[in-house]
Amino acid sequence: MKKYTNTSMTAKKTLKGWGFSSVYIIFSLLFFVYPVVWMLILMFSKWNFIGEPKWNGFHNIVRVLTDGLFWQSILNVFRFMVMYIPLVFISSVLFALGLKKLKYGKTFVALSFFVAQAAPGVAYSIIFSKIFSQDGPMNAFLYEHFGFVIPWFDSPTFAMLSIALIVTWKFVGYYGIILYSGMNAIPQSIYEAADIDGANGVKCFFKITLPLLNSQMVMIMVLAITLAFGVFTEAFLITGGGPLNSTMTPLLVMYNSAFRKLDPTFSATMAVAIAIISYLVIIITRKLIEKEVDLV
Repeated sequence: MKKYTNTSMTAKKTLKGWGFSSVYIIFSLLFFVYPVVWMLILMFSKWNFIGEPKWNGFHNIVRVLTDGLFWQSILNVFRFMVMYIPLVFISSVLFALGLKKLKYGKTFVALSFFVAQAAPGVAYSIIFSKIFSQDGPMNAFLYEHFGFVIPWFDSPTFAMLSIALIVTWKFVGYYGIILYSGMNAIPQSIYEAADIDGANGVKCFFKITLPLLNSQMVMIMVLAITLAFGVFTEAFLITGGGPLNSTMTPLLVMYNSAFRKLDPTFSATMAVAIAIISYLVIIITRKLIEKEVDLV
C-alpha cells in the first residue's frame, strides 16, 4: 500500500510539473521552434508570400554570400561596434562610479538613467532626429559657441556615430547598473589592503576594480554585440540606411528584402547568416577577454 501511495504521489508531482511547464513549452513551440523551422524551410525555397514554397536548393545561400549590400551591412555593424562599445562602456563605468560615490538619492538617479531603457524606440528616434538635425539645437549650440555645425545625419562619416550616440544614451543606465552591482560585490577589505600598500585611487581602479569586474564586462560585451547586429529602429526612422548605405544595418536589409521586394526567402537566409556571424563574434570576444576571477 505504501509503495502504491508513493507511486501515486510521484505521478501527481510529475503531472503537476508538466502542468506548470506546459505554458512555457507551448510558448516555445509557437514563438521559437515553429519560426526557426519555418525559416530553415525558407532558406532552401523560393516563395513570395503567395502559394506554396518551392524547393530552390542552395540558391538563396549563394545569393546572400555574393550580395554586396549584405556584406556592406555587416561592415556597418563592425563600424557601429567600434564607435558604440567604447562610448557605452566608458559612460557606463563613469555612471557606476558616480552612483557608488553618491550618499543620497541613489535610487532616484539610477531610475532616471534606467528609464531610457523603457523608452519606445520610435519616440526617442523622432526626438533625436530633431535634436541632431541641421537646424536643431545641437548644431545651434555648436555654431553659437564654436562657429561650426556638424552634418550629423547627412554625412557618411557622422551618420553612424550619431546612431551610436543615440543607442548609448538608451543603454548607459542599464549597463551602468550592471557594473554598479559588480562594484558592490567587491569586498572592501581588498581596497583597504591596497591602501595600506600605498596604492592610489587610479591604481586601485585599474588593478583591482576592472579585473574583478570581468564577468560584468563580458556580459556587457555580449549584450552590446547582440544589440549591434539588431539595430533597426534608429536607422530605419532617422537615416533610412543612408547616406550612401553608411547606416544600412542587416535588419534593415532584411526588412527591405522581405516587405519591399517581397523576397522573404532571401531575408530568412540572411537571418541565419547573421545569427552565425554574431555567434562567432561573441565566442571570439569571450575567448579574448573572459577570465576566471576569484574574490579572496
